Amino acid sequence: MTDQSPWRPTRRRLTDTLLAALAPVAVCGLALGGLSTWTAYGNAGGPARIKVTDGKVLVPFGATPVTAAFFRITNSGGAADRLLKVTTAEAGPGALSLSRHVMTSSNTATDRTVASVGVPAGDSVDMSPDSLDVIVPVKKGWRSGDLVSFTLHFEHSGAVKTLAVLVTPGRDSV
Repeated sequence: MTDQSPWRPTRRRLTDTLLAALAPVAVCGLALGGLSTWTAYGNAGGPARIKVTDGKVLVPFGATPVTAAFFRITNSGGAADRLLKVTTAEAGPGALSLSRHVMTSSNTATDRTVASVGVPAGDSVDMSPDSLDVIVPVKKGWRSGDLVSFTLHFEHSGAVKTLAVLVTPGRDSV
């Protein structure tokens, strides 16, 4: 058998090894610096920032057991959120529900209960009689101009309290 000499590092081998390791380390450092700068300037997104305004409840007519409430939900944050439910202690007996106005193929309208409503980042959801609303059990004695307190519960933003004014359909703007 022949004698094999042990491996000895030479200047050339060390230089090649260091250069091979330097490229991935430099790219990682550059990427980390770029992401840090991106985040420092607020461009990496942020949580949802929900604001609820323009709350209105339709004054019930006759012996109608339920009415509708409408809100404008604005998300000025960098992440989407989801409205899960709406609650109030000031309505009549029964549960509140989210409902969507849907036109059928025979040109009739119907309401469909929805489990939740998405609120996109940087956008708003405007509830109206022609789109989305909250079905509210009627409380006796409600009159136009009365205020009703509501709590809207969001997936990420939690509970947001707001007031809605009772308005008469056709007379007050909805």
